[in-house]
Amino acid sequence: MGRAKEKAESLSKDRLRLWLRLLKLTSGIEADLRRNLREAHDTTLPRFDVMAALARHPEGLRMSELSSYLRVSNGNVTGIVDRLTEEGLALRMAVPGDRRAQTARLTARGREVFDRLAADHEGWIDAALGALGAAEIATMARLAKRAQSREDGNEHP
Repeated sequence: MGRAKEKAESLSKDRLRLWLRLLKLTSGIEADLRRNLREAHDTTLPRFDVMAALARHPEGLRMSELSSYLRVSNGNVTGIVDRLTEEGLALRMAVPGDRRAQTARLTARGREVFDRLAADHEGWIDAALGALGAAEIATMARLAKRAQSREDGNEHP
């Protein structure tokens, strides 16, 4: 086997090990978030994600946009938005000119609830990544963006 092929195979194995380490890290953090949301707020991560998306779009999102934004099925989003609406945390409104489409947005109460969830969520992420300093975070963020740009089909970071 040639030297170049050995180096390529070694780099390939290193990338695989990196992926497994990243997966273990993100899976562990996600499991902690799910547990913390359930124990501290009696809620779920998908529900938090829907509320976060709606909080980022105070004017509201069409249900199809919300599904695309979160990369989940319309059915998953519909069920969560229905429960949020029943609890007075979200509103669903018809889209003018499109009888089939609806827009969802948080109510004022929904925004208050989300703000409390988001504060705890930020604290949990801060604790989970607390071993990293500012320079390390900047480097990892830059490298993740570079890897993602390749995944997204853009060779330039």
